[in-house]
Amino acid sequence: MKLIDEKGRLFGAVNVVDLLVILIIAAVVFVVATSFLGDKASEIVSQKQEYWFEVEVIGANPRLYNEVDRVDPVGAILIASNSFQDATIEDYWYEDFQMANANDEGKMVYSGDGLRKNIVFLIKGFASPDSPTPSVANQEVRAGRTFIVKTQTIETSGVIRYCQFGGYTGNGPQ
Repeated sequence: MKLIDEKGRLFGAVNVVDLLVILIIAAVVFVVATSFLGDKASEIVSQKQEYWFEVEVIGANPRLYNEVDRVDPVGAILIASNSFQDATIEDYWYEDFQMANANDEGKMVYSGDGLRKNIVFLIKGFASPDSPTPSVANQEVRAGRTFIVKTQTIETSGVIRYCQFGGYTGNGPQ
């Protein structure tokens, strides 16, 4: 049996020109699909692992922390770009807000503020551990970065002070 017969068919079944047209169409469809779905396709294929991070809202006023207590955000799903994200608030607690003041000798000392408190949100999300930038929607999750904590009932911004893949091993409530 010849590879290409006298009619130009491959193995006597498929025309070589038709085969080339089909391959070109398949390549174009592949390129278009990966350009539109590139990030989504890699997310679907990669295994996701839980990661934990703490977001500290520094010096929250009484109205905010009273509202946080009222709505109790534990279990609330984070929202970004008007859609639910793969991250939830697992716990929250308060810490003393310390502010720097000059003492009588002119040295800077830290003292507590009777009204304001720091709110710490413990958040659990899911991401691929081989991802260079774990994120919630378009917010990268790295210690030191500003992060907006947004649920159906609250929205405030703080600073990420802890981030880890796997189980939570942070200090928790102080």
